[in-house]
Amino acid sequence: MPIITLQYEDLESLTRSDKDTIIDRVPMIGADIERIEKESIDIEFFPDRPDLYSVEGVARAMRGFMNIDIGLCQYDVTPSDITIELDDQIENVRPVLGCAVVRGINFTSSSIKSLMDLQESLHWGLGRNRKKVSIGVHDMASITPPFKYQAVDPDYKFVPLDFTEPMTMDEILVEHPKGIRFADILEGMEKYPLITDSKENVLSFPPIINGTLTRVEESTTDLFIDVTGLGDAVYTALNIVVTALAERGGKVESVKIIHPDGTEKITPDMTARDLKLPRSEIDSLIGVELTNKEIINELERMGFGASLSDDGENFDIMVPSYRADILHNFDVIEDIAIGYGFDKIQSKFPKNATIGSAHPISLTRGAMREIMVSLGYSEVMPFTLTSQKVHFEWMGREETDDVTFVLHPISEDQTMVRTTILPNLIEIFSLNQHHELPQRIFEVGEVVVNAKNRLHLSAASIHAQANFTEIREVLDAVMRERDIQYEVTESTDPAFIEGRRADIIVDGKKVGVMGELYPGVIVNFGLGQPIVAFEIDMTE
Repeated sequence: MPIITLQYEDLESLTRSDKDTIIDRVPMIGADIERIEKESIDIEFFPDRPDLYSVEGVARAMRGFMNIDIGLCQYDVTPSDITIELDDQIENVRPVLGCAVVRGINFTSSSIKSLMDLQESLHWGLGRNRKKVSIGVHDMASITPPFKYQAVDPDYKFVPLDFTEPMTMDEILVEHPKGIRFADILEGMEKYPLITDSKENVLSFPPIINGTLTRVEESTTDLFIDVTGLGDAVYTALNIVVTALAERGGKVESVKIIHPDGTEKITPDMTARDLKLPRSEIDSLIGVELTNKEIINELERMGFGASLSDDGENFDIMVPSYRADILHNFDVIEDIAIGYGFDKIQSKFPKNATIGSAHPISLTRGAMREIMVSLGYSEVMPFTLTSQKVHFEWMGREETDDVTFVLHPISEDQTMVRTTILPNLIEIFSLNQHHELPQRIFEVGEVVVNAKNRLHLSAASIHAQANFTEIREVLDAVMRERDIQYEVTESTDPAFIEGRRADIIVDGKKVGVMGELYPGVIVNFGLGQPIVAFEIDMTE
């Protein structure tokens, strides 16, 4: 789940409250406080609330929850004469586009970081690592509308962000770090998507990288935002970004998108969605009978517009355009319960009493957690579903025949059940590059090998001085605390550097591997620092 870093100065200013009150109340809206620092706080939010992936979104939610500013947040969108035209070939490449202009922003280093972090979190949460949604943010000072969204040949050249020399789009995919990481999204395409202005300046090569010309800096005041993708999640992401900037005083302007057949679409559309909620459903699900006034009050505290229907049996709800998580009535009822307070809902003992004891696996898990935490490692709990690309290709490993596949995967990122934990840990490093190094994490969790569950422990450390000796010392400590005798032999695991890797042997049987990760593996995950790691099977 995403962990968002919130600077106290921003949080207090946007919320109009003090940090101690906010810290005390924020867990009640469905968040876990990860760590409290001197200047900031790290908070983990559920993936279904991408509108909370920024300090602006959190501040908006907390203003309502703390009765500072309740009800539906209204954002004005001013029509503009800015247009972007789609060519007839883009339909087969990356067809869905949403755009907006936001003017009058006073950026600081922290607000720029907040915007970039929001962008990357949305790429992960809504975009499935940019496959379904990718976002480009551009300084308007260096570009001239109207714009064009087109499909071009791979030999088209421009200067990508963070580089100084022109590169072809094919070169970007094999030489630029972002290109290397996301090249698979465009695999098999004969033409690539490109956004340019009226002077042929490149804004964006979605979903890979922006042009260097439109870099956002503290002097930037006006932004052009493009969101491309494959479906309606594009418009939700656009609304989340635009409303976050509007929270900082930005003035939102619409953009006219002209399709090849002459049809037009105006974005962003921040019209609230209407929903009718029966009173009977609320009472049965929450288990607490609230008055009509209380229900309306809790809905308004959670950012909805709400009123009682003329029939007196239903509520007319207005759902904000940035709430991607509201799919049906139960989602709204959950927000009513959050607004009311789960701590106010009386708990009841079950009618039948039972006596239980800890499972041996639970005892092993607890012991391993205690050991790893004492060694300075932080526990993580990633998903057990993954993809062949991450699990095998990015790790440089050959696909094995002991994999359990998902029959009907919901996305390309969740096609199989993991057989090892280590790829998940490296993914977490890639999602937390905004945090200081060193980072040391571990998980003791289940994998599935040959359709059977097994308990694995994996740990990884990333920093400039990471080396084999470091991870060997950690493994020594773990095995000593568990009173396990082991030895090491030369390994052939391609995920690690030859000569700096070893198989872990217990009672003559291989139970794991450790070493320094191969540089190509590190680059595949978009990282740039050495990583050392181990993984062992703790089942027996």
